[in-house]
Amino acid sequence: MADAKVIPFDDDRSRSGGAQRSARRRAAAGPAVGTAALSALPGQHDTVQAQEVGQGGGEPVGGAQAQEGARRGSWDRRIASGLAFLRRRVTGEYEVDEFGYDKELTDQVLMSVLRPMYEKYFRVEVKGIENIPSDGGALVVANHSGTLPLDGLMLQVAVHDTHPADRHLRLLAADLVFVMPVVNELARKAGHTLACAEDAERLLRQGEVVGVMPEGFKGIGKPFGDRYKLQRFGRGGFVSTALRAGVPIVPCSIVGAEEIYPMIGNAKTLARVLGIPYFPITPTFPWLGPLGAVPLPTKWTIQFGEPISTDGYPVEAAEDPMLMFNLTDQVREQIQHTLYKLLVQRRSVFF
Repeated sequence: MADAKVIPFDDDRSRSGGAQRSARRRAAAGPAVGTAALSALPGQHDTVQAQEVGQGGGEPVGGAQAQEGARRGSWDRRIASGLAFLRRRVTGEYEVDEFGYDKELTDQVLMSVLRPMYEKYFRVEVKGIENIPSDGGALVVANHSGTLPLDGLMLQVAVHDTHPADRHLRLLAADLVFVMPVVNELARKAGHTLACAEDAERLLRQGEVVGVMPEGFKGIGKPFGDRYKLQRFGRGGFVSTALRAGVPIVPCSIVGAEEIYPMIGNAKTLARVLGIPYFPITPTFPWLGPLGAVPLPTKWTIQFGEPISTDGYPVEAAEDPMLMFNLTDQVREQIQHTLYKLLVQRRSVFF
C-alpha cells in the first residue's frame, strides 16, 4: 500500500495562503476593495471610515468645500452685478424708450420690490397665461378694484414672472398718476403710459403687451357692497385701438383685490378739497392712521381668458359704433362670467 500523503492543517499556512489569494483578489478588484479590506485590521477603523467618506461612502468632503466655494462665487457675482448696475445708473449708461420705460430698473429693482407682496402676501395664482401670445402685440383688458391700484401692479408681476416668453406688460394709467410726484417717475420707469388711444396704438404696433382697465376710477373706487360687479367700460375706445393695430384682446379677471381695502364710505367733500376722485373710508382707515393703509392679506387669482381675434375685421371696422359696442360687451361679459366662476371655486377670502 502506497504511503498516504499527509496534508498539513497548520493555521499559519492556511492564513498565509488565504492572504495571498485575498491579495490577488484585491489587485484584480482595484483600490476600493483594498481600502475596504483594511477595515479588518486593528487600529485602522477610523482611518478607513474617513477614506470611505472621501471616496463616496458619505457626504464628500470635497463636495462640501465645492458647495461653499459655489456660494462664495454666487455672492461675488451678485456683488459685482450690483456694483456694475450702480455704476451704470450713476454714469447714465442705461437705456429708456420713448415713453420713459427703463427695462433694467424694472427687472432688477421694481419687480424685486413687488415680488414678495405678489408671492408671499397675496399668494397670487395665475391661470391661462398661455393665452397671451408669445410674440407680437396684444391688449389685456382687466377688471379694476381695491381702492388703491395694487391690482395693476400685481398683474404686471404676473405677466413678467410667469409668461414662458418673458413678456412685459405696459399698463395704461390715468392722468392722476402722472401728476403725482415720485409716483409719476416710477410709473414711467415701470413702463406705464398715459391712457390715450395714440400711445396705446403705438405700443401695440411695436409688438408690446398693453394692459388696460376700462372701469377706471369707477371700478377702483366702488363701495364694498358692489364688489365683483363690473362698472361701465366706457365707449369702447380700447376695442377701437385693438382693431386699428390688428391685435387680439385678452380678457383678464382678477379675484382677491376687492377685499384688500373694504370701502364702506366715501368722504366726497374731503375728496374735492384734495382734488382726488374719492376719499375712502374702510374699517381700518383713517381710524388706525398709517396702519390702516396696510392691505388685508387676501388670496388672489388672476385668470387670462381666451383671446378675441380682431385681425379678421376690415380697417374701417374701427369706426363702426355698433361693432364697438358688441365687442366691448363681449369682453365685459367674458370677464364678469369668469369672475363669478372663480368666486364659486374660491374656498375663502384669505386661503
